[in-house]
Amino acid sequence: MNRKLFPRKCVTSSTNDGTRTDVVLTLSDYETHRSSLSPDPDLLAGLTEDELRALADGMLEAGHRKRLAELLKRNREGELGKDDNAELDRLIAGVDTMNILKARALYTLRKME
Repeated sequence: MNRKLFPRKCVTSSTNDGTRTDVVLTLSDYETHRSSLSPDPDLLAGLTEDELRALADGMLEAGHRKRLAELLKRNREGELGKDDNAELDRLIAGVDTMNILKARALYTLRKME
């Protein structure tokens, strides 16, 4: 994954009462949690319940969402060049990684219940 497109970012979860929890993870942080000593390799060990909820509820940063939408539209219209196509591939790979992390956070939360 390209660090320029996905540098250290903050995943934010807001509740109805206005409180906010932020979690900052890079891919290496994610891999560290993934390789934890937990007997279940899909559990995200070492994170608090609030951090897990923030990850589970998190979204792609607004600037990346906007760029992804723009590239997808241009792709549908057949207007992407080689560099833009490579950027689109990197963004989609980042979204895929984020979705896996979100699923693992939800799984960990359910196992905590």
